[in-house]
Amino acid sequence: MKPCPCGSGLAYAQCCEPYLMGAQKPPTAEALMRSRYSAYVEHAVEYILNTCIRGGERDIDEKQTRAWSENSTWLGLKILSVTKGQAEDIEGSVEFEARYEQEGLKELHHERARFKKQDGVWLYEDGTIIPHTVVRTAPKVGRNEPCPCGSGKKYKHCCGRSARTEQAP
Repeated sequence: MKPCPCGSGLAYAQCCEPYLMGAQKPPTAEALMRSRYSAYVEHAVEYILNTCIRGGERDIDEKQTRAWSENSTWLGLKILSVTKGQAEDIEGSVEFEARYEQEGLKELHHERARFKKQDGVWLYEDGTIIPHTVVRTAPKVGRNEPCPCGSGKKYKHCCGRSARTEQAP
């Protein structure tokens, strides 16, 4: 059996597929979040659009959503926290990380998503992107320091030169 892309550990047919096929409605905000991730993996853009609260500036761009879904290799979903969003609630939030690869680059989408229940159905309301801070693993090399490549030249005359020419317009 095909494992569910959402990472629940269940088979796709017993997890997100019934939601994507319209046979069931997700009972919680987390279940909706997981099914929306699976929809990106499965390129089920209509499901993504139909599980959003519509109206105004927050409307989702279908063309951009389709491109993101189809031009990405989805690598995994990690649920970091869930606040409310249970079957008896009317609102909730899910903080998650979705890993994907696009054009050979591995990316991380970290978001705190808000959900609301309307007429008994969970819908995605909006989300806040949480920026990913890059932490330097090695000390920064000064321009006048010896180049770390071992050439014996100053950094600015060696590897620093190639870095500057790559940045030039």
